[in-house]
Amino acid sequence: MKIAQVAPVGERVPPKKYGGTERVVHALTEELVKRGHDVTLFASGDSTTSANLVASVPKALREAGSQNPYGAEYLSMLNIGTAYKAQSKFDVIHDHNVYLSLPTAILATTPVVMTLHGAIDADSRRFFENLNNKHNPFFVSISYSQRLPLPNLNYIGNVYHGLEMTDYPYSKESDGYLLFVGRISPEKGVHHAIEVAEYLDIPLIIAAKLDPADKKYFKKFIEPRLSEKIQWIGEVDQEKRNYLMSKALCFLHPVQWREPFGLTMIEAMACACPVVAFRRGSIPEIVKDKKTGYIVEDSAEMIEAVKNIHKIDRQECRKHALSRFNAEKMTDEYIQIYKSILSDREKKKMKIEGKNGKRLKISYSEHAHQI
Repeated sequence: MKIAQVAPVGERVPPKKYGGTERVVHALTEELVKRGHDVTLFASGDSTTSANLVASVPKALREAGSQNPYGAEYLSMLNIGTAYKAQSKFDVIHDHNVYLSLPTAILATTPVVMTLHGAIDADSRRFFENLNNKHNPFFVSISYSQRLPLPNLNYIGNVYHGLEMTDYPYSKESDGYLLFVGRISPEKGVHHAIEVAEYLDIPLIIAAKLDPADKKYFKKFIEPRLSEKIQWIGEVDQEKRNYLMSKALCFLHPVQWREPFGLTMIEAMACACPVVAFRRGSIPEIVKDKKTGYIVEDSAEMIEAVKNIHKIDRQECRKHALSRFNAEKMTDEYIQIYKSILSDREKKKMKIEGKNGKRLKISYSEHAHQI
């Protein structure tokens, strides 16, 4: 198949540090190429891929110092426009931009698969409801929980994220510290992780980026509590992150929002690191409670879970992540979706052509009779 993968340009593919969507796009693209598909990746020019790379911007917007790398900037629209302008060259367009792309996708003549990488909230429901149709695009959720606010969208399937994780480091023993990875923001609940660490008097490493929009939260709730035991080491690359996960006592994920997936949780488990997470959104679909970690309701329960973390088999964590959330499984499911859409379109085309042929035959017969 000829497949277009349209990535956001806020980060490169794969990202140097932070960037969940871009890691998933990279894993999917590389696996599709490995299987012999003709793939074109529309992404920033500093991306690395074995697919055909079409770059409308030379460098990822955050790397280039853009003030709003994830917003509706004209450079993001340029990348999307370039992809859809070339739509006739592809059997399928797989778009990962969602909000920026949807107004264009509903007008496309080539089938569009659109993965929903973010949460659906009250503000976005009206947007989706007004632009939803049964012809294009076909939406893919990344958890069944993600669908709850908008169950009647034109879903074609649910595909859990997958990564190539077989080479991730892992350890049967930990170095005794707690770990938080991701982004410092209210919805990620970093202050709860600090509360747990302080109560238990266990070291906490916070490996996370800080965006300008979240500096007020950081100054008020995080910075005053940093110490020798509560360390913020900033944003880290994949190698450093995986090492930290492999040696952590457990991974804390005290999210305050309806988490649509949570890529860091499957990476932690792949490194044999148990996860302790608040019961929000997709968490019960990803973490096996009391098997690969604990699903809790609040900080008090998180404290008790950490006390009992020795009951979790670290090897079971790794086995779960590698078997359920790998790139091969994810790619299998997307290929099945692509083929299903193309097969249905071909059947409809043949049906229309058949009806037209029948009309022509009747018309000719009537004309011959008249003669």
